Amino acid sequence: MLRDDIPGFPELGELEVLRHFTRLSHLNYAIESQFYPLGSCTMKYNPKINEVVARLPGFSLLHPLAPAELIQGALELLHGLEAMLAEISGMDRVTLQPAAGAQGELTGLMVIRACLKERGNPRRKIIVPDTAHGTNPASSTLCGYDVVQIPSNNRGMVEAGKVEEVMDEEVAALMLTNPNTLGIFEKNIQAVADVVHKKGGMVYLDGANLNALMGIAKPGDMGVDVLHINLHKTFSTPHGGGGPGAGPVGVKGFLEDYLPVPRIAKSNGNFRLQEDLPKSVGRVRSFFGNFGILVRAYTYIISLGGDGLEETSRMALLNANYLRKKLEGAYHLPYPEPCMHECVFTDRLQHKEGVTTLDIAKRLLDYGFHPPTIYFPLVASGALMIEPTETESRETLDAFAEAMGAIAREAKENPALVKSAPHTTPVGRLDEARAARKPVLRWEPTKKAES
Repeated sequence: MLRDDIPGFPELGELEVLRHFTRLSHLNYAIESQFYPLGSCTMKYNPKINEVVARLPGFSLLHPLAPAELIQGALELLHGLEAMLAEISGMDRVTLQPAAGAQGELTGLMVIRACLKERGNPRRKIIVPDTAHGTNPASSTLCGYDVVQIPSNNRGMVEAGKVEEVMDEEVAALMLTNPNTLGIFEKNIQAVADVVHKKGGMVYLDGANLNALMGIAKPGDMGVDVLHINLHKTFSTPHGGGGPGAGPVGVKGFLEDYLPVPRIAKSNGNFRLQEDLPKSVGRVRSFFGNFGILVRAYTYIISLGGDGLEETSRMALLNANYLRKKLEGAYHLPYPEPCMHECVFTDRLQHKEGVTTLDIAKRLLDYGFHPPTIYFPLVASGALMIEPTETESRETLDAFAEAMGAIAREAKENPALVKSAPHTTPVGRLDEARAARKPVLRWEPTKKAES
């Protein structure tokens, strides 16, 4: 109340302020407003019942330092979620601590390293196929391992023979993404796992694409020893804007002792927290992980049940293959295998006219669609990675396919139109490299427009 007046401070009424922020909100892109076909991100709709349950006072007002005897309901939910995720994935024990998929990867590798170290040699190498997620090499390096990359074959799959060429007693694990980032199921996974296990290594599965498998197949039945699960992808919790997320890690029984603490145990009908586990890799996240996200995932699973989870996966597969067939004439399909939950095209046909993947993505904005993931995976040059998820209707998929087809025709007939897109958005074509290096964080009306 003693503050001096701020020079030039605007005097605005409540209605003017409300309209200003409402206008800003309309510039946001959200799954509630339009299709979000980001490949590998699984931008599915988050049912509002999940939000209702996460906001129940008993959950939302819970103090993270409350003793176990006062949070029995929360611990029961977490214990139940661990059991459900173990059943869905075919693993024996699950930790919910990791806050995202990448932290789940690191936690899984830490568990593998701790086990191998106790056996006498933590080893020094991790095998990563060229169709794995991009965080796999980073997680391996952060855990102290050297990365050995192996190529996929001309069908986009890993061959057991290629793994055998580099597999030795210094390889701690193979990090496999299945379905891989091309949207293709690794049909040789059991043969690959046999090669790794024969030399004393372990198989780590990047479970970010579990949305194609849940209710249909279990990674634990494929020779997988460790996997992480992205709750913010497969189990329908919001993850726009960089978070929040959750990356639970599941392991086979022989690795259970190395999981993070505290662990939830049930005895005499009560739940307690175990800390005194000497083989554990320790705590990897404060408190119980991103608790609100865990509540949403629990709600999603019990709402759908086993049959619903299976139907979810089958609809995701159907939608992705529907788009693959609709677009395969207009865009180059590098791997014509039937896809799983996502399909990958490239800009090879459009590149003849000087139109690139980035141009196609920019032009999609004019049609009201968020672009798919572009230039990933790297194994497909100029990639357009499309994941429709199970939550989109056929009408939405048809509209998206029609827009993509129109852009393919424009690339032939009027490439300059595509190369200069977008034309109808509030902000025109940006220089992304300059924007990243020199972001304008404060708007000053006296500055020239080109600044």
